[in-house]
Amino acid sequence: MKTILAFGDSLTYGADPHGGPRHAYEDRWPTALERGLAGQARVIAEGLGGRTTVFDDFSSAADRNGARVLPTLLDSHKPLDLVVIMLGTNDLKVYLNGTAFGAAMGVKRLVQIIRQHPYDAGQPVPEVIIVAPPLTVETDHADLHAMFAPRADEAKLFDVYYSRVARDLGAGYFNAANVAVADRADGVHLDAANTRAIGDGLVPLVKQVLGF
Repeated sequence: MKTILAFGDSLTYGADPHGGPRHAYEDRWPTALERGLAGQARVIAEGLGGRTTVFDDFSSAADRNGARVLPTLLDSHKPLDLVVIMLGTNDLKVYLNGTAFGAAMGVKRLVQIIRQHPYDAGQPVPEVIIVAPPLTVETDHADLHAMFAPRADEAKLFDVYYSRVARDLGAGYFNAANVAVADRADGVHLDAANTRAIGDGLVPLVKQVLGF
């Protein structure tokens, strides 16, 4: 059985835009992906709300910098056959990076970390799939509107920059905006159906990358 690491933020964690703490286990996209692979792989969900690609958020209680924690996760979950990265939404916060290009450069660094990690002898270097996050949408949620609305046009550039990074690095690529849309309750997070849609949408690509 293959092992996949789903590395992401609150969208991977399964945050509920309507105030619930978290979507049910069966509604989170890593679970949907595992279900679609029908016993051929297990999917380890590593989602943390607020996580960025490589940027520090000193307003947070936990370390949200993805580049800093990724080596630890690669070691704790090894051996891995595939890492699926879906990060970048939090990079757009106005008080952090604020650009899709900066997020794409962060994703590029994450791929480098995965490929350069000192794995144990005989262990594979995992394949990588880069996922461009869904777009943010207009919302009346005051705090999230202030964080993300000024960078809404930047979110539309995720596909341009992420697909370029994937092509340049020879990684798999999937645009989650083609299958999922944020809920207007907070403009960022997904309802259960849209969350599941990402996992379902990834199934054919994951099968292709892993040779199923």
